[in-house]
Amino acid sequence: MSRKFALLVATALTIASPLLTAAAVQAQSVPAGYDPAYAKIIEAANQEGALSIYSATDAAAVSELLKGFEALYPKIKLEYADQNSTEMYNRFISEAAANSGTADLMWSSAMDLQIKLVNDGYAQPYASPEVKTLPAWANWKNEAYGTTAEPIVFAYNKRLVAEADVPKTHADLTKLLTDKADAFKGKVTSYDPERSGVGFLYITQDAQASKSTWDLVKAMGQTGVKLYTSSGAMIERLTSGEHTIGYNMIGSYVLERQKKDPASIGVVLPSDYTIIMSRIAFIPKAAKHPNAAKLFLDYLLSKPGQEAMVARYMGSIRTDLAHINPTADMPEAMLRPIHVGPELLTYLDQVKRLKFLKDWQKSLQGK
Repeated sequence: MSRKFALLVATALTIASPLLTAAAVQAQSVPAGYDPAYAKIIEAANQEGALSIYSATDAAAVSELLKGFEALYPKIKLEYADQNSTEMYNRFISEAAANSGTADLMWSSAMDLQIKLVNDGYAQPYASPEVKTLPAWANWKNEAYGTTAEPIVFAYNKRLVAEADVPKTHADLTKLLTDKADAFKGKVTSYDPERSGVGFLYITQDAQASKSTWDLVKAMGQTGVKLYTSSGAMIERLTSGEHTIGYNMIGSYVLERQKKDPASIGVVLPSDYTIIMSRIAFIPKAAKHPNAAKLFLDYLLSKPGQEAMVARYMGSIRTDLAHINPTADMPEAMLRPIHVGPELLTYLDQVKRLKFLKDWQKSLQGK
């Protein structure tokens, strides 16, 4: 090689090296297994520079998930607003009506309210690269995605409920509260379906799963069941002993509390059937930062994102991580996942809702 030619090659490499380095950095930022064209979404999201999330999940419960996302995409300023699911729904509707822009991503355990928003045309479709890892029931039209697989459980105070009395099925719970109504007077707690979106969802799912649900509601009524809108309030009262049995509680919260206080809190995944709920995420059409929302949704469904949530007892929705879920040892036939789709709209019809709540009140009163 002549000295002149070598000099030309060296000069060309020197000029090209910044470009090569930039391309390498860009390639590294695309998650493994994704189409290289995904780099365009990353670039657009970085230019947007912000991401607004409305969520019904406490920020503290997903702090590692949020930190993981921020570490991957430091150019995106994340604003995470956690709130009650009903407040979140109403806030979104108000902002959409005002045409003032909405959150970039909606994420809530009130599955029916999320699906109503999607069904009413507020969501934009997005085919996540992670969709192939999800069960069919967790994706509706690439607009609404289930992001967790969390059991709905019974909880009890280990110090105050005899081992022989611990109910293993819904029928066991009905029998226990019927036979020992006086012993459990004021000691049973659950969500208030008239004031809690998730509480209404879970009891309607029970009613669809078993006609005996109304017998259970009647039995709870005989004990003077105490109803709340917050999982935290119920868990605190179970731990203190003010209440001793909790019905239809979100498993992730109870399991995490059990880890901190194993001597006080017991958890039962009902063996006749266990409802599996999922926190639904969607990207609104009016999102100001849709590309940043796509990155977050994909991270939420990715292995690292799912593992961060499993560490906080929110079961993974991914089929390749099901073995680390709280329900891993249960036969699939005993699991009753709430499908992400229009079936969730049934009891949002006002006539059906009012009739259901009327039946609820009648059963509580023993009528």
